[in-house]
Amino acid sequence: MRKSTIWVLVAIMALTFAGLLYLQISYLNNIIQIRKEQFSLAVKRSLYDVSEALERDESIRYLQEGLNESQKRLISYEFNNVSNSESLSGNKQINKDNANLKLSHTSDIFNNKKNNIQNSVTKTYMGMQELLKKQYLYQKGLLNDVVLKILNTASLQPILERVDTRQLESYLRAELLNNDINTVFKFAIADGHGKLLYKSQGYAPTSKNNIFTQIIFPNDAPDRIHYIKIYFPSQTKYIMQSVEFMTTSFIFTLAMLLTFIFTIVIALRQKKLSDMKTDFINNMTHEFKTPISTISLAAQMLNDQSIGKNPKMIEHVSKVIIDESSRLRFQVDKVLQMSLLERHKVMMRLTMVDANAVIDKAINTFRLKVEKLGGEMDAHLCSEDTLVEVDEMHFTNVIFNLFDNALKYAYEGRPLKLHVETRVKSGKLEIEIEDNGIGIKKEDLKKIFEKFYRVSTGNVHNVKGFGLGLAYVQKIIEDLKGSIHAESELNIGTKFIIVLPLIKTD
Repeated sequence: MRKSTIWVLVAIMALTFAGLLYLQISYLNNIIQIRKEQFSLAVKRSLYDVSEALERDESIRYLQEGLNESQKRLISYEFNNVSNSESLSGNKQINKDNANLKLSHTSDIFNNKKNNIQNSVTKTYMGMQELLKKQYLYQKGLLNDVVLKILNTASLQPILERVDTRQLESYLRAELLNNDINTVFKFAIADGHGKLLYKSQGYAPTSKNNIFTQIIFPNDAPDRIHYIKIYFPSQTKYIMQSVEFMTTSFIFTLAMLLTFIFTIVIALRQKKLSDMKTDFINNMTHEFKTPISTISLAAQMLNDQSIGKNPKMIEHVSKVIIDESSRLRFQVDKVLQMSLLERHKVMMRLTMVDANAVIDKAINTFRLKVEKLGGEMDAHLCSEDTLVEVDEMHFTNVIFNLFDNALKYAYEGRPLKLHVETRVKSGKLEIEIEDNGIGIKKEDLKKIFEKFYRVSTGNVHNVKGFGLGLAYVQKIIEDLKGSIHAESELNIGTKFIIVLPLIKTD
């Protein structure tokens, strides 16, 4: 798959996921806003019902007190009226008896008495109506006295005497549950100026926006108004719990997005690795082709009879074959190193060696090559003990790789200066190898230890190689429990610093 195709797919999927996330986030925000409004309305409705309950309780309390004060008078008054009523009833019965007796003597007397009885019944009925009217007026007056007492006396009393805080808390809890709000709340009672007269344990709101307020007795005079203040410490958590299903959906979408990103990253890495391996094969073909061609040509020359008569020519051709065979073997070793790095397995035989001695030997071997090209090489090796536990062959290869890099990337037209220094710091050995070559750009510096990576890209390079040298160096140093890092400035030079643990000696 071409890289452009991958980026088109990335753009399409990115836009798709961005749109999906936007819709989900918008929908989630709308639901949360609706839940907040529902919560606010439910709390306000609960507070209003609590306020009504407190007013009702106060009215009942004053009515009970008023009834208790006038109960005896009311009973006495009713008793007197009932006695009068009974007396009237007795007279009615006597008149009826007399009338019955007189009816037996004459019909005229009967008619007269009948009229008298009717008049007596009418008077009794009117008396009962008068009694009920008086009783009604008395009770109405009693209620008016109680209402006046509530209006004139109740609001003058301290609010904490009018409201039982435990009863208030009970009302709040019950009304909130009736409105489907089951979460912890804290409340307080405040006057019209905002001064708190009472607060429940833990009442400490962090923001005024989270406080709900309700007048306790709305009919009180404006200067005697008091408020219930209530807030919910876990209001946000409570609201979010009601939209957990959307949160889960959002998490799944994010998981899909992360999986997509991870897949794209892997695909790009594979594409990059594929390009590097293609580049590696092209370079390897070129590196192998040159020594093979040279060896083939030298072999043909040895078959020439005229060459066989010239010992110096035979010696020269033989040396060419040996040199090119060594070069070919070195390239094969590079490929084997790649195989070891791919499997992350490097077989090492650790021994205790003097690092300064190994480095000095490598310097003496390499100095001739540097001086032959017009450069110079200097070394400052410390005088302290530099015993380290390493595989001497791999450790030597590390030093030679770094020397070889300095030679390959020398600045054209400027004599190479290669500086090597060792020092002991905090029980560790530092090895510094610095050159004055072409340097490395900052964006390339962090990638130079990657396998197959080379600063120059493409199939043609001004410096040939596989891009494995520094990857091999880092792998060996890390396996020896050390570290390596590079410092470089473009067109100025590059410095490699290796840090290895020293072996303590008595």
